[in-house]
Amino acid sequence: MLKHRGFPGRLPGTDFQFTIRRANKDGATPLIERRRFADRRPADRRADAGFMAALWDHFGEGPFERGNLDAGRLSWLFGREVVPAEQPFDPRSYEALLRIDLSVARASFPEVFADGDDAPTWDDPEEDL
Repeated sequence: MLKHRGFPGRLPGTDFQFTIRRANKDGATPLIERRRFADRRPADRRADAGFMAALWDHFGEGPFERGNLDAGRLSWLFGREVVPAEQPFDPRSYEALLRIDLSVARASFPEVFADGDDAPTWDDPEEDL
């Protein structure tokens, strides 16, 4: 399992996990497409935005290996903002290649892709978490 050095382990100031420490001895947890409903908690929405910002900052538009990225957090974006970069795609593989679907990601998380000084920084915890 590839460990993405420099990728944040969690959303700062919270327990929202972004990476895992070691591979599961029974194999990788499969990626699934989780539905996001409009009534999700604000903290969950911030975690999704923070994870998308970390993916964008770390990988950009290019394909990236799943590696030690948390399957639960990744599944909230999988199938929409994060899509397979290869066919056939194995959702149970740590070596599976993914990529950000930039047009969908920009529509879902405009604050992550905002230009200028009004763009939030995900390195600092928000006070209301």
